[in-house]
Amino acid sequence: MGALFQQVLGWYMGHITYWTIFLLMAIESTIIPFPSELVIPPAAFKAANGDMNIFFVIFSGSMGAVVGSMFNYYMAKWLGNKILMKFVNTRLAHLMMVDQSAIEKTEQYFLKNGKTSTLIGRLVPGIRHLISIPAGLANMRMRDFILFTAIGATAWNMILAMLGYFFYSQKEILDKYYKELIVIILVIGGTYVLYLIYKAFRKNNGAEA
Repeated sequence: MGALFQQVLGWYMGHITYWTIFLLMAIESTIIPFPSELVIPPAAFKAANGDMNIFFVIFSGSMGAVVGSMFNYYMAKWLGNKILMKFVNTRLAHLMMVDQSAIEKTEQYFLKNGKTSTLIGRLVPGIRHLISIPAGLANMRMRDFILFTAIGATAWNMILAMLGYFFYSQKEILDKYYKELIVIILVIGGTYVLYLIYKAFRKNNGAEA
């Protein structure tokens, strides 16, 4: 299992480019639940090793986040609240960990903080990838939306980049306890996947009832 994980990790690290950073961060900023923690820190790790430029890593991630957020913005703007709520109550949306309560929570956050929520919300887990939806529903001015989203996304990416640099500074420890770390990562990852499956089935059963 450790050798397989090492091969997968090596393949993933080998395919991290500015383009894949842009693409994955764009996906992360839509309703698809792809964690940015799996994108920027590994890229920053490569930058610390001299294989990439840290400023281009952050820039690529931020531009991707803006593009992905614009997808959510226009989806909400064109569909409207009624059709959007029908979608978030479908099985597909639940499998993507999006439901009506998550949208309503994000809407309340947007109403409370106004247009600056598209900046601050980029730093809040559970809100970050959905905050552009209420902005679209409210027909927020595009210039302000892009500006605040870019600033918030850049701030978040800088934090993640610092995390990648920290991992690189601990390279000797990572090499020493490699096997133990693999076990921990697999256990945590497996538990999280099972939790997502359980939560999705629970929502589907509740909706069908």
